Amino acid sequence: MCRSIKTLRPPALPEEATEEEIRAAALQFVRKVSGFRAPAAHNQEVFDHAVDVIAQATEELLAGLEVRGQAARRAG
Repeated sequence: MCRSIKTLRPPALPEEATEEEIRAAALQFVRKVSGFRAPAAHNQEVFDHAVDVIAQATEELLAGLEVRGQAARRAG
Protein backbone atom coordinates (compact mmCIF):
# COMPACT_ATOMS: atom_id res chain seq x y z
CA MET A 1 0.00 0.00 0.00
CA CYS A 2 2.51 2.63 1.08
CA ARG A 3 6.07 1.86 0.10
CA SER A 4 7.54 4.44 2.48
CA ILE A 5 6.34 2.45 5.50
CA LYS A 6 9.22 0.18 6.48
CA THR A 7 9.11 -3.16 8.25
CA LEU A 8 9.49 -2.56 11.99
CA ARG A 9 10.12 -6.08 13.29
CA PRO A 10 13.30 -8.08 13.59
CA PRO A 11 15.21 -9.14 11.60
CA ALA A 12 14.36 -6.19 9.31
CA LEU A 13 15.46 -3.91 12.14
CA PRO A 14 18.41 -5.08 14.21
CA GLU A 15 16.97 -3.38 17.31
CA GLU A 16 13.41 -2.94 18.54
CA ALA A 17 11.46 -0.28 16.70
CA THR A 18 11.52 3.04 18.50
CA GLU A 19 8.41 4.97 19.44
CA GLU A 20 9.44 7.54 16.82
CA GLU A 21 9.66 4.89 14.07
CA ILE A 22 6.28 3.45 15.05
CA ARG A 23 4.64 6.88 15.06
CA ALA A 24 6.20 7.76 11.69
CA ALA A 25 4.77 4.57 10.17
CA ALA A 26 1.35 5.32 11.69
CA LEU A 27 1.47 8.85 10.29
CA GLN A 28 2.35 7.56 6.81
CA PHE A 29 -0.54 5.11 6.98
CA VAL A 30 -3.05 7.79 8.02
CA ARG A 31 -1.77 10.12 5.30
CA LYS A 32 -2.17 7.42 2.69
CA VAL A 33 -5.64 6.34 3.80
CA SER A 34 -6.98 9.87 4.29
CA GLY A 35 -5.39 11.33 1.17
CA PHE A 36 -4.12 14.31 3.18
CA ARG A 37 -0.48 15.07 3.87
CA ALA A 38 -1.59 17.64 6.44
CA PRO A 39 -5.24 17.86 7.46
CA ALA A 40 -7.25 21.06 7.60
CA ALA A 41 -7.70 22.54 11.07
CA HIS A 42 -11.20 21.07 11.38
CA ASN A 43 -9.81 17.56 10.72
CA GLN A 44 -6.65 17.82 12.85
CA GLU A 45 -8.10 16.21 15.98
CA VAL A 46 -9.48 13.13 14.22
CA PHE A 47 -6.28 12.83 12.14
CA ASP A 48 -4.07 12.94 15.26
CA HIS A 49 -6.34 10.47 17.06
CA ALA A 50 -6.06 8.03 14.16
CA VAL A 51 -2.25 8.27 14.27
CA ASP A 52 -2.30 7.59 18.03
CA VAL A 53 -4.63 4.58 17.69
CA ILE A 54 -2.63 3.07 14.84
CA ALA A 55 0.67 3.62 16.67
CA GLN A 56 -0.76 1.83 19.73
CA ALA A 57 -2.06 -1.04 17.60
CA THR A 58 1.36 -1.30 15.96
CA GLU A 59 3.09 -1.51 19.35
CA GLU A 60 0.67 -4.26 20.41
CA LEU A 61 1.23 -6.13 17.16
CA LEU A 62 5.01 -5.98 17.48
CA ALA A 63 4.83 -7.05 21.12
CA GLY A 64 2.76 -10.11 20.24
CA LEU A 65 4.58 -11.31 17.14
CA GLU A 66 6.77 -14.36 17.25
CA VAL A 67 9.78 -14.14 14.98
CA ARG A 68 11.28 -17.46 13.89
CA GLY A 69 9.82 -19.26 16.88
CA GLN A 70 10.81 -16.65 19.45
CA ALA A 71 8.53 -14.13 21.12
CA ALA A 72 9.15 -10.55 20.07
CA ARG A 73 11.27 -8.62 22.56
CA ARG A 74 9.03 -5.55 22.75
CA ALA A 75 6.89 -5.22 25.89
CA GLY A 76 3.35 -3.77 25.58
